[in-house]
This record gives sequence, C-alpha cells and structure tokens, in this order.
Amino acid sequence: MSAIQKIKGFADLFPEDSRAFTRMEDAARDIFGRYGFGELRIPVLERTELFAKGIGEDTDVVGKEMYTFTDRGGRSLTMRPEATAGALRAAIEAGAVEPGKATRLYAFGPMFRYERPQKGRMRQFHQIDAELLGSPEPHADVEVILMLRDYLEELGIGELAFELNSLGCRNCRPDYRAALTAYFEKLDAQQLCEDCRRRMHTNPLRVLDCKVPGCKALVADAPAIGQHLCGDCRSHFDAVLRLLDSSGLAYALNPRLVRGLDYYQRTTFEVTSGAIGAQTAVAGGGRYDGLVQLLGGPDAPGVGFACGMERLAMLMEKPEAKRPDFFLAVTDAREGGGAVDAAVLLAHKLRARQLVGECDYSAGSMKSRLRHAGRIKARKCYIIGPEEFDSGTVTIKDMDGGGQIQIERAAFD
Repeated sequence: MSAIQKIKGFADLFPEDSRAFTRMEDAARDIFGRYGFGELRIPVLERTELFAKGIGEDTDVVGKEMYTFTDRGGRSLTMRPEATAGALRAAIEAGAVEPGKATRLYAFGPMFRYERPQKGRMRQFHQIDAELLGSPEPHADVEVILMLRDYLEELGIGELAFELNSLGCRNCRPDYRAALTAYFEKLDAQQLCEDCRRRMHTNPLRVLDCKVPGCKALVADAPAIGQHLCGDCRSHFDAVLRLLDSSGLAYALNPRLVRGLDYYQRTTFEVTSGAIGAQTAVAGGGRYDGLVQLLGGPDAPGVGFACGMERLAMLMEKPEAKRPDFFLAVTDAREGGGAVDAAVLLAHKLRARQLVGECDYSAGSMKSRLRHAGRIKARKCYIIGPEEFDSGTVTIKDMDGGGQIQIERAAFD
C-alpha cells in the first residue's frame, strides 16, 4: 500500500525552510510595528462574493484561479487568493475604518490560487500584507513604500528594483479606457490572445498586464495613462515622486504597470528581482480608494502592499538553526537503572533555566550520542551513565574546548 502524497502545488516546510518564514514574520512585526501597524489575523475562508466584488470578475484570479466550493449550507465559499479583501472586510465589520482616521494593519498567512506551479509560486503560497486605511494623502503612499523598503533591507535583500505608475481615478480613468479600446480596435484582433480579445472591451487595462509575448509586443505603443491623468491625480503622483526623491529611494517609472487586480487606482508600485527566474515580482501594491465603499464600508481611501514569502525566501540568506545549549546523553543498560528518568527530569530543569537542548533516551552507545551532539553543534554535552546516576552527578563536556567537569545533579534543583 503506497503512502499518501501531498497535493500538487502544495509544499511541506520542514525546519530548515520554515526558519526563513519565521524570520520574515519576526521582521514584519518589528519593522511594521515601528510604523504603528498592528497585526490582524483573518480567516482563510471567505464568501466568494467578497473576492468577486473586491478583486474584479474579469481578472484571471476570479475567473480562473480561485478555489471555490459550495458548503453544506449551500453557501459559495472561497479559499482566499489574496489578503486585502479579507483585511478590509474585517476592518469594515469591526467598525475600524473611517475617512480621515488612519487604521494601520498587517497580516500574513497562506493564500490559494489554482495555477500552474512554478518556481516561487505554488498553489498554496504565503504573503505578508500591509494596509493603511483612511488616509488620502500622498504621504500615506510614501510611508507604505518606505516601510516596504525598510522591511526588505531588514531581511538583507538587495539589488531590487522599484517601479511606479499612476492608474488615475474614477474621474480620469474612463477617458483612458476609451483611448485604450480605440487603440486595440485598430489592431488585428487575431493577433491578440483569446483572453485579451475579450478584455479589450470589458477591461482594456487588463490587456496591458497580459504576459503572452505577442500581446506584450502589441501593447508597446498603446497610449500611456500619464497622458490622461486629471489634475488631482497628477498632483498626487507628483507629490509621491517628490517625497520619494527626497528619501533617496531609487525607482523607475513604468507606464505599463497595472498590477493584476482591479481595485488599484492612482499610485501603484512593484518590486522586482532578476535573481529568481521568470517570476520577477517579489512585492507590490498601491492605492485602492473606493474599495472600502465597494465592500459595504464608508468612502474611506486605502493603500497597501503584499510580499510573496516564497520568493523572498529565495533571495534571503538561509537562517541557521539556533545552536543548542545542551545535549543530554544517557545510557543505563541495567534493569530498572533509573538513569533515563533522571536525565529527562534534568533536561526539564535546564529548559526551565531558558536553555535550549534535547535529551536522547533511545537505545544506543555513548559514542554515537557524542557524535550526534557534535552534529547538532551543541555547546555542552551533559552525560548521565550508570556511574553518574549512582553518584548523583552529571558529567558536563565542553563541545568546543573539549574539557569536562562533574557536578552534583542536586545543584540544578
């Protein structure tokens, strides 16, 4: 009978891999906390309509990639494909968001999208997400971008490229959509992929985000959003760029940057790396004024970002396991010898003193136990054999210097 295998696109993270995730989570609590952000924990399951409304029905995420099912109560539920919609739903439901009052939240955890598994993107993947709600000022955009930079620097990730664009707002975007549609209608529609032939009428900005090489070539000369920004959007984006220039952050303007979700408007940004293969984006976000109201809340603005944890892990130096303070080796082959019992109790007392270590009470020789203590790089090896047990002592071997001493076990009481 064969063993049950994990589902395709889902990964097991053993300690050597999960340490990187713990490092990212700890750094987020530190850096985001300095900016006044508090940790939010949200459900993995949400009502499907939350994502259909929030992300956009015409996106690939909603149309093709969500894990959606009907539960026993007849409700359509979806495993979250991203965190922003759920974070906003939680804030709205708790009455924690209102115009003119900043609400700062962050979250991390697994997300789910049914797409082709590839390096840095699985069907269950993990994100770190930050949201600043209630502040319409360009200063909020800049704070969020600088917080992201500080976070990536804290993780020791370098050689990253920041790209920015403005997507306009509900006032100026209709003119840009019309200009894009007119441009695409002049092209030979058969040169576009099937999805883009549909998108050019329903959501032409999505054509700019298409990854099909033929489509990317065709949109190279498409109108740029910068030519259609209203005065307020232009002033907002100019202020963002001015502040970023003053901060010393290096960035590039990318007029084709639209991100993959419909809720973005005005400032949008992405952080990329050329060191992880074809999937170069490691973080991204932007402003989503109007999304809170769309989800049933007040007309409060918002700006935020998400980081792909698997991709960040590929760029980080692998964190080493904490070196154990002790390894407790015990041997006593005598029937009812009692050394193993004494060793387990001594290990408990050592841990109560904030020391980290393990006790090996399985069958084996003392030589093999000492080898294991060396492999795990324990600082000291505590030894209880028949002689130590009978005399009420423990031998402590310094694994670095090689010396050893013997002391009374009662000294640890």
